[in-house]
Amino acid sequence: MTESAVVGLLVATVQFATLVYLAGLGELIAERSGVLNLGVEGMMAMGAVSGFMAAVATGRPWIGFAVAALVGTAVAGVHAVVSVALGAGQVVSGLAITIGGLGFAAFIGQDAVRQRADAVFTDLGIAVLADIRWAGPILFDQPPVVYLTGILGVAVWFFLHRTSMGLALRAVGESAATTDSVGHSVIGLRCGAVLVGGAFAGAAGAFLSLYMAAGWNEGLIAGRGWIAVALVIFGAWRPGRLAGGSLLFGFTLALQPRVQTFDVSVFGLEVSTISPALLGMLPFLLTVVVLVAISVRARHRPSPAPAALTLPFRREER
Repeated sequence: MTESAVVGLLVATVQFATLVYLAGLGELIAERSGVLNLGVEGMMAMGAVSGFMAAVATGRPWIGFAVAALVGTAVAGVHAVVSVALGAGQVVSGLAITIGGLGFAAFIGQDAVRQRADAVFTDLGIAVLADIRWAGPILFDQPPVVYLTGILGVAVWFFLHRTSMGLALRAVGESAATTDSVGHSVIGLRCGAVLVGGAFAGAAGAFLSLYMAAGWNEGLIAGRGWIAVALVIFGAWRPGRLAGGSLLFGFTLALQPRVQTFDVSVFGLEVSTISPALLGMLPFLLTVVVLVAISVRARHRPSPAPAALTLPFRREER
């Protein structure tokens, strides 16, 4: 395996990690408020197609990125109204948004499939630093969304752990009735968290269509939204651990299309001979393994999950 191949793999790892981390951050915010959002996949699809179309129309990828975030917010608004304001089942609402979002994105994006992606993000190539061997291309020659996502990760941690509103949001996720009794708006906090989560998911979709794939086609999201949801559990609802899990899953996603080009053998088996179908299962097999491991671990210690997760709030029942 050549040095350039390893560097390319690690560069792609950071980019895939950014994709799932950005979507996962939004899901983490929603779940810390007590709302499970299984609509991330659909929101990412809507963000990807709307962001791509807006960028093509305006010639500016940042406008496409902003439009994708707004569209993700709008789609998340449906989930907020149905599951938070009306108290309907969060699982059913989220699944409906994923199914509907994927279908609607495919419908409105029919004419965008063959369009050229001229207005896309490019690598920054930070002066001098980008020329450093190994570290340069991996850390200092990435698209701006990678660095923006890192900043957002720190901002989310600071918000949740160092601000009064973040404390109130976490309190809602633990006991909505108690939080309501001290004067905080449970509905307002939860709806706000879901909307922010939708914006992050839509932006993640735009990063995929405006850089990683540089185009739009049906099935572009390919289950990455579900990986983002699983990562929140893997990261124990903490932004720092979520970042570590994103790098792990980013590595498997980056490895999948490259492993057959590596001249490497494992236990006498040539990696290049492994079926592409089996390689495509790697990220999802890892997801299952992680969830099983977490379930086994939870039997011997308290769960870190928000106590009020998926529980609707009705003031008259207090």
